[in-house]
Amino acid sequence: MYDELLLTVLLTSVPLILAATGELVVERSGVLNLGVEGMMLMGAVAGFGVTSLSGSPYIGMLGGATAGALTAALFGFFVLGLATNQVATGLALTIFGTGLSGLIGAPLVGQAIDGLPVFIVPLLSDIPVLGVLFRLDLLAYLSIGLVAGTSFVLFRTRAGLVIRAVGDNATSAHALGYSVLKVRFYTVMFGGMMAGLSGAYLPLVLTPHWAEGMTAGRGWIALALVVFASWQPWRVVGGAVLFGGVTIMQLAGQARGWSVSPQFLSMLPYLATIIVLVAMSRGGRAERGAPAQLGRIFLPPR
Repeated sequence: MYDELLLTVLLTSVPLILAATGELVVERSGVLNLGVEGMMLMGAVAGFGVTSLSGSPYIGMLGGATAGALTAALFGFFVLGLATNQVATGLALTIFGTGLSGLIGAPLVGQAIDGLPVFIVPLLSDIPVLGVLFRLDLLAYLSIGLVAGTSFVLFRTRAGLVIRAVGDNATSAHALGYSVLKVRFYTVMFGGMMAGLSGAYLPLVLTPHWAEGMTAGRGWIALALVVFASWQPWRVVGGAVLFGGVTIMQLAGQARGWSVSPQFLSMLPYLATIIVLVAMSRGGRAERGAPAQLGRIFLPPR
């Protein structure tokens, strides 16, 4: 029983880890992309559609990542190329992704696909309770590797130093000869790829079918996770597991017939998101670690 519960929490956490890690890199470069939900939906419909056509969930993963990256490129064109407002453009991207994914996915409703297979690590998977950590799919394992890689690049490499410099002081980075807009565009593309993978994970692992709006607000939780993690990659994992646990708790409560309104249980993950953000803001930790240029438009001098 506990094994199954832990496994469900871990699987529910994977999309949050992927999306939040990608958005963390984007925000580290000084760009605020509120279109994570829209990019996830595009990744979900592309992942399902490509898997349905090709018969391979691995190709579906690539399809989801590509769709997310292309959607992010649209955001980057407006925000970086045309210097539009980042908040308004991000919200527009979510609306655009929601509508377009619903249109593309309409013919896919009612179909089913074979999702990602589970990779079982011999011996380690037999450990009581913790053995579930070694009975996961490829993308779940990959999500931890991507967090580790992101942390290493951001804090141990020259490229990471440039990204953080652009996010903290774009003018100085430009004066040193770095192309601020190019660095930010690359991070926006990376964030889109991660959001696309996150969305593709839903039909490839959690629910092997397509449903309009199937992300159910996970993109907004991923945005909150970045703040919760104080822009530190490894903290994203802990936060994602926490929010995944809250999500599963409300589902378990409904299944067990708790004498609580099902609407109240359904809003628990989002209520927890608000409480965490308010608590961190009151404690002064939300600003500590936030990139100084976050959300600010940079226009290179001519």
